[in-house]
Amino acid sequence: MSYTTKAEGQESTLEYRLFFEKDGQRVSPFHDIPLAVDAEKGIFNMVVEIPKNTRAKLEISKEEAFNPIKQDVKNGKLRFVEYGEGYMWNYGAFPQTWEDPSHKHPDTDAFGDKDPLDVCEIGSAVAKTGDVKQVKVLGAMALIDEGETDWKIIAIDVNDPLAEKLNDIDDVEKEMPGYLHETYVWFRDYKGANGNKFAFEGKAKPRDYALKIIEENSAFWKRLVAGEAEPKGISLERASQ
Repeated sequence: MSYTTKAEGQESTLEYRLFFEKDGQRVSPFHDIPLAVDAEKGIFNMVVEIPKNTRAKLEISKEEAFNPIKQDVKNGKLRFVEYGEGYMWNYGAFPQTWEDPSHKHPDTDAFGDKDPLDVCEIGSAVAKTGDVKQVKVLGAMALIDEGETDWKIIAIDVNDPLAEKLNDIDDVEKEMPGYLHETYVWFRDYKGANGNKFAFEGKAKPRDYALKIIEENSAFWKRLVAGEAEPKGISLERASQ
């Protein structure tokens, strides 16, 4: 599927918003873009929020109509990551997923963080904010961010030169030695002294486990848009209503 984006306001300002359109109609990257491309093969649509090697903390705005991408704000200031060279991967989210804050996952002993599932796309190409990539799922890490479960799905663009060689998390270590540890260290340290904690001692879980997490959080999103979960300020406005 082909999507276009339309920016309102200047980048790196409080007013900046990046809206999504399809066939000239505004759509929500949270609710309108389908999740699965080929679920049996573990291929899904990913919405890129933050391009690789950049610092601005951009995210889908859950609270605003049609959920544009905006820059996160803390204490009235735009957020930038100062750690390292910025984000190690093309970072974004899976549409039509939601980490339910009322669900305590048995493996993390923590409730969901109220966001779409985060995705780290580990391919070599630098994406653009607003790109919709087809990615192959390889595994998952489980962060505990301020006491909440914050899954990080590890995936690769299906068009990346390494994609054919990477089919599970062990393949990442084989083809990219040390990369998963670097990912763990990045998430552990990028906030400074108050770093993140992890389930599974920071080890990445395999593909099959990650697919179960995606399926579970897709079901939570379906409950959300069906009115079976408390939205708590989340905008459900979308073109497909």
